Amino acid sequence: MRARLMSLLLRPTRLPVLWGIIVSALFVAAETFLTDPLERWAPGSSLGIVYLLGVLVVSYVWGLRLGIVTAVVSGFAFDYFHLPPEHTITLFTSWSWIALLIFIVVALLAGWAAALIRSLVIEADNRRREADTDAKMSRLLLRTERVRSALPAASQRLAKGLGLPFLTIEADAVPGDEERTALPLVEGTTRLGTLLVPTGLPDTTMRRLRERVVPSLEALLHAARDREAISQALETSRDQLRRIADVQAALRRVATLVARGVPPSGILDAVACEAGLLLRADYTVIERYEPDDTVVIVSWWSKEGSASMPPVGSRWPVREHSIADLIRRTRRPGRVMGYEAATGELAEWAHTQRIVSAVGSPIVVEARLWGVMVTLFRAPEPPSHADEQHTLEFTELIATAISNAQARDELAASRARVVAASDETRHRIERDLHDGAQQRLVSLGLELRTMESGVPEELVELRQQLSHAVEGLTLVLEDLRELSRGIHPAILSKGGLGPALKMLARRSPVPVELDVHADRRLPERVEVAAYFVVSEALTNVAKHAQASMARVEVDADDARIRISVRDDGVGGADTRVGSGLIGLSDRVQALDGTLEIVSPSGQGTTLIATIPLDNSG
Repeated sequence: MRARLMSLLLRPTRLPVLWGIIVSALFVAAETFLTDPLERWAPGSSLGIVYLLGVLVVSYVWGLRLGIVTAVVSGFAFDYFHLPPEHTITLFTSWSWIALLIFIVVALLAGWAAALIRSLVIEADNRRREADTDAKMSRLLLRTERVRSALPAASQRLAKGLGLPFLTIEADAVPGDEERTALPLVEGTTRLGTLLVPTGLPDTTMRRLRERVVPSLEALLHAARDREAISQALETSRDQLRRIADVQAALRRVATLVARGVPPSGILDAVACEAGLLLRADYTVIERYEPDDTVVIVSWWSKEGSASMPPVGSRWPVREHSIADLIRRTRRPGRVMGYEAATGELAEWAHTQRIVSAVGSPIVVEARLWGVMVTLFRAPEPPSHADEQHTLEFTELIATAISNAQARDELAASRARVVAASDETRHRIERDLHDGAQQRLVSLGLELRTMESGVPEELVELRQQLSHAVEGLTLVLEDLRELSRGIHPAILSKGGLGPALKMLARRSPVPVELDVHADRRLPERVEVAAYFVVSEALTNVAKHAQASMARVEVDADDARIRISVRDDGVGGADTRVGSGLIGLSDRVQALDGTLEIVSPSGQGTTLIATIPLDNSG
C-alpha cells in the first residue's frame, strides 16, 4: 500500500483531468460536510483552512490549473456556507468578500506550493533514479573488456531507469527514422555513438535527455573507451612482458648449456628446440655453409616430433631465392614469403609440408659466416620483425658455443702436443742415458775391476784405491738409473703400467697398498699419464701428508681408466699451488680426462683421475 501510494505521488505523468474534477468536487463536498459540526466550536470565518486540504491535494496531483479551479470553488463554498450572511454569495453585497479574497489568495499560494513541491519531489526522484541508473551502467560499462558487447545490456538498463518503452545505444553514427529519434553522443570532435529514443516523447523528457542523460552517457562512454584502450594496452604490455620473459628464459637455458661446455651438437639441438617453441614455428633447421655452395644440415626440430625432415649431415645445394641464399648474400636476418619461385629438393620438401614463410638469421663465428638458422611456418600470418631479432639472439649463442668449442679443441690439441713432445723428449733422454752414459759407466766399472784383479797383492793401497773408485762409480750408475726412471721409466715401456706401479710402491718411503685392475696394455699416453699421477701423488704423500699408509687403486675398462690415491695424513692440501699438480692437471686434461683432489683438514687427501681411452690416441 505504501509503495503504491509513493508511486502515485511520484508519478511523472498526471492522472486524467476528469478524475481530478471528480476528486475536487468530492473534496469540496466532504470539507463542507465536515465544517458544519465544527461551527459549534469555532467561528465560521476560521473554517476556511479546512478547504485548503483539497486545494493542496488537487494542485499536487493534477497541477496548478485544476488547483486554481478548486480554490475558487472552495472559496465560494466557504462564502456560501460559513460567511455571514450564510447561504448567500456575499461577494458584492457586503464587506465579507475581503475574507473570501484572502482565502482564495491563500488557497492559490498553497496550490502553487503543492505543485512546486510535486515538481521538486519528482525532480529529486528522477535524479535519484538517474544516479542509480548511472551507477549500474558504470559498473556494467567500466567492468567490461569490450564496450561494444555491453551496449545492449546498458540500453535495457537505461530504458528501464528512464521509464521509456525502448532505448538503444549504438557505438556508431546511426540516423533516426519515423519511430526513433537519434541523439548524437560526442566527446570533443570524437563521435562516441548514437542514442536512439522513441519518437514523440514530451518536450520535458527530451529536454531531460539532452541536458542530463546525454552528457552523462557521453562521459561514461568516453571513460569506458579509455578504460578499454588502457586494458588493451596493459594486456599488450603483459603479452610483451611474458614474451620477453619467455625469450630470456629460453636464452638463459641455452646460455647455461654454453657455460657448462656442452658440445656444439647439444647446443644446436637445444637452440633449434627453444627457438621453434618460442617463435611458435612448425620447423627449425640449422645449416652450415660449405665452400662448394652447399649447406649441411647440422640440427633440426619439428613441432610434430617425427616429421620427415632431411637427415642430419645431409648436404644440399644453395638455390637462388632460398632463405639460405638470402642470408648468405645479406649476412642479416631476413624472411621469405612463399616458395613459388624457389627450386630444388628443399623447396619441394617445403611445398610438401605446406610451408608458407621462413625466417632466417646468420650464424657468424669470429667474423666468418658459419651457417644459418631457419624457422619455418605454415600459418598464413607472417612472423613479426621481433621474431627476426629473437632468432638473431639465438644465433649469437650458437656462435659463442661454436667459438668456445673451437677454442677448447685448440687448447686440448695444444696441450696434447705439449704433453706428447714432453713424453717424447723424456723417452729420448732416458734412451740416450741408457744406451750411452750408463753403458759407458758399466764398461768403465768392469775395466776397473779387471785392473783391480791384476794388481799385485803387495800393492794393497793401490788395490784399495781402485776398489773405492769402482764403488763410487757404482753409486754414480745407480744415481743415473734413478734419474733415468724419473724421466721415463723403462719398465713402463717394457712391462706396462702394473709392474711400473709396483716398482713405485716398493720405492715409496710410506707403505702403499696397491690394487691394480688392468689386464691389458693401454695406450702409451694413458699409461704415462697414469704412472706420473701415481708418482706425483706418492711423492706428495711422503713429503707433506705425514701419513702412515697410502692406497692406490687403478681400474680400467673398455672406455676409461680411473686412478685413485688416498692417504691417512693431515689433509688440507692446497691445490692452487705446486707445479707438480698443475702439470698433472694439464697432462690429464690433454687426454680429455678429469683430475679431482679432495683434502679436508685432518682427514687425509684423495686424488682421483679419470682418463677416457677412446680419445687418447
